[in-house]
Amino acid sequence: MAPLRSDGGGETMNAAARKIQRIYLTLTLGNTLAASFIWGINTLFLLDAGLSNLEAFAANAFFTAGMVLFEVPTGVVADSWGRRASFLLGTVTLSVTTYLYYLLWQFSAPFWMWAVVSVLLGLGFTFFSGAVEAWLVDALQFSGYEGGMEKVFGRGQMVWGIAMLTGSVAGGVIAQATNLGVPFLLRVGVLLAMFAVAFWLLHDVGFTPERSTHPLRATRALLSASIENGLKNPPVRYVMLAAPFSAGVEIYVFYALQPYLLELFGDPRAYSIAGVAAAVVAGSQVVGGWLAPWVRGLVRRRTTVLILGGAASALTLVVIGLTHVFWLALVLLVLWALVSSAYRPVRQAYLNDMIESKQRATVLSFDSLMGSSGGVVVQPLLGRSADVYGYPASLAISGVIDLIALPFLLASRRQQHQADRANASTGTSSAESPLP
Repeated sequence: MAPLRSDGGGETMNAAARKIQRIYLTLTLGNTLAASFIWGINTLFLLDAGLSNLEAFAANAFFTAGMVLFEVPTGVVADSWGRRASFLLGTVTLSVTTYLYYLLWQFSAPFWMWAVVSVLLGLGFTFFSGAVEAWLVDALQFSGYEGGMEKVFGRGQMVWGIAMLTGSVAGGVIAQATNLGVPFLLRVGVLLAMFAVAFWLLHDVGFTPERSTHPLRATRALLSASIENGLKNPPVRYVMLAAPFSAGVEIYVFYALQPYLLELFGDPRAYSIAGVAAAVVAGSQVVGGWLAPWVRGLVRRRTTVLILGGAASALTLVVIGLTHVFWLALVLLVLWALVSSAYRPVRQAYLNDMIESKQRATVLSFDSLMGSSGGVVVQPLLGRSADVYGYPASLAISGVIDLIALPFLLASRRQQHQADRANASTGTSSAESPLP
């Protein structure tokens, strides 16, 4: 049996589990670095291509529509053909579609072409969503790891934040020094490198793909099982129903803050400021990932973190919409990102503890689908409100929409699922937890 050693956080982890965690963190680092090269300048890139605010956020909405369309089919790929196959397909698809985005910008393409490629870009990301997380949970369980998943997801989020910090700042600075298209080419290069890394390191562990000679039959069976374990499972269903509001708002706010902060700063071509704004979010992700297990240890129930975090996030957005001072808006952005990032690992752990292994990737993809479906509606709606009323008003409206998620989280809490109280001793014992 592999010897147990402390993982540095007061928790023992055997050699096999440490290896699984290292692979997960490596994949998270590379993928996030590739993606984040454009996160700080994406909205500016679309506007520079000649799109209006409505068209720019509509293009983002088509991206999320692509995720809605392909989430479950690609989740089925992960459950039927393996999480490794899904990840490799994702790197190839995202590389090709990112390069097509660059070409559209080069030739000032009409909006319908942006819409088509945005949908295909969404396809690329759906190969990742659910697959890596499902691989991690199954592989850790197979290796004998019995600790709280908040710690592992928290570390993943910290690495995600570091990679985003590096990529978004670099993308903004490089765009200002060259042009807005270069960060997209950098993304393509890093994604191709990640294909090679995943081909070497990533193998399905603790999970056997159920390949079938009848793929449509396998798809129906897995989809039916995922619905049974997802939407028909009340505590899971209510968490998923909250996602369209919280995730839809989060997507819009992240991209709307780029032109809004430039507007407050007073220089529409200060692309590095947009990169720094994305980096602020990234730094908050690092701190939030570190805080997540500690925050979980303060309360007896995971839903307490989700509900209080959701309320604080919504209130912060309303206040951001009311300020007209650049530095104050930046501080509030840090607060919003910190709150959002601190409860995200808790949500991941709560959801994973309620899902069966065989349908894990499909159910997680379905959860991502629910969040993306909110983005399809919310982004163009709020983009249009930014055209008519300005960015401050659209951010305040975002906070109000974010509040709609809270009743669903309360409904999930009322189901009293054992996952709500699982690993409650992560930071302090449940008996010592000061909050319910």
